[in-house]
Amino acid sequence: MPKITFYNLPIEKREKLINAVKQEFSRVPLTQASISNIVKSARIPRGSFYQYFEDKEDAFFYLLEERVKRNQSEVYFLLNKYNGDIFEMMIAFFEKVITEQDENRNFLKNLFLNMTYEVEHEFGRSFNGYEANQQFIQFESKVNTELLHISNQEEFKYLMKILTSVLLRSIIEAFSKELSKEEAVRNFKLEITLLKRGLKK
Repeated sequence: MPKITFYNLPIEKREKLINAVKQEFSRVPLTQASISNIVKSARIPRGSFYQYFEDKEDAFFYLLEERVKRNQSEVYFLLNKYNGDIFEMMIAFFEKVITEQDENRNFLKNLFLNMTYEVEHEFGRSFNGYEANQQFIQFESKVNTELLHISNQEEFKYLMKILTSVLLRSIIEAFSKELSKEEAVRNFKLEITLLKRGLKK
């Protein structure tokens, strides 16, 4: 997480630094990112970067955490829009991610095509994690569980693990194969339909 000095920056300087960080991680994945490029774009001394972040990983996960916060808001909006239908929410969320534009798209593409367990776990928090904590309970309360063949919270937790895994793999496929929006959404809808229908006769 950023150091307290980062949050004490004037808003304009903080936004300039954030934009420089985002620009670099949109250009290349985390492993190839350069602090030199970040400080050059932000027009700050290299030493100043370390007053705000521990390292480039710290800056990257700050960006990812901010993205997850926006995702969480979007998820709640979509659950409300689709009356708690978790499957329709997932389809709409998938479509939104793969149709992001410009730096947002490049950041997400670099993120998904260089996915690690740590990144996967953090992005999974878009659905308020997998644990039976207060946030997850609140998330579950927004879902219309009457549409689901589940009997308790543990089963719901594992359902979310399955859906999130399918979602992440489908996003990776869309980016790696450079699928059109129509083909990517069609493929994802088919997977969701199979899950809804069940696979055993």
